Amino acid sequence: MSNSIAVASGKGGVGKTTVAVNLALTLSQMGSKVSLMDADFGLANAHILLGINPKKTIRDVLKNGMLIEDVIETGPQGLKFISGGNGLIDILNIEKNSKYQLIRSLDPIEKYTDTLIVDIPAGASENSMTFASAVDRLVIVLVGEPTSFMDAYTFIKTAKLDYNLHNFSIIVNMAESDRAAKETFQKFQNIVGKFLDANLTYAGGIPRTKKIQNAIIRKLPIVLDKEAELESLSFQRLSKNVIKAGENRHNGIRFFSKS
Repeated sequence: MSNSIAVASGKGGVGKTTVAVNLALTLSQMGSKVSLMDADFGLANAHILLGINPKKTIRDVLKNGMLIEDVIETGPQGLKFISGGNGLIDILNIEKNSKYQLIRSLDPIEKYTDTLIVDIPAGASENSMTFASAVDRLVIVLVGEPTSFMDAYTFIKTAKLDYNLHNFSIIVNMAESDRAAKETFQKFQNIVGKFLDANLTYAGGIPRTKKIQNAIIRKLPIVLDKEAELESLSFQRLSKNVIKAGENRHNGIRFFSKS
């Protein structure tokens, strides 16, 4: 049975899409058949990091009745990629029923997908939460800054109280060291624990390095850089933790007809 993972963040600028792309490629390198959907509709940029110029996007599914299989591009490592499109204002705020139809439209790709990664919009909007509540596992990317903490807390509060989600895997990005990443997680966990009964698990930290910064500029995912051993190892470790993290189970609309 396929599993699904949403990569979320409380705010933009914390490297959410970079994490989603490299997580997907790392799982592919580990032998999983992976599909990546960029659900940041109208503002999507995962295709840029992958070096793909998509001919079709989610808009063609939502507006033109195209099948999801007809908009899939094949990326590095055999990754199956579904673009959310960029600069497409008319799909920024699609209706709830359209989002549900889109989730259901992915059912046919389950036959060649072990893991679906969904890069969802930053923040706690209805768009974000619809997809966050439709996956098995939820990953939140944050950095060690007060605004990141505040917005990630708001996301978890909304997910917990309004959507009955309990399990959250935390990835600390742009960390100065492994120790600093763990300390950042512990601080955030303590803050959340004071107000919410939510299960937070530490998936791992990603170092702040020039190689990662240069990889973004070069449009080369860092895990494909043979000289980036430290960075690739970080993604390998956190990928294993994400896959074995606790699932969120509920009765709503979910990917791959699990409800």
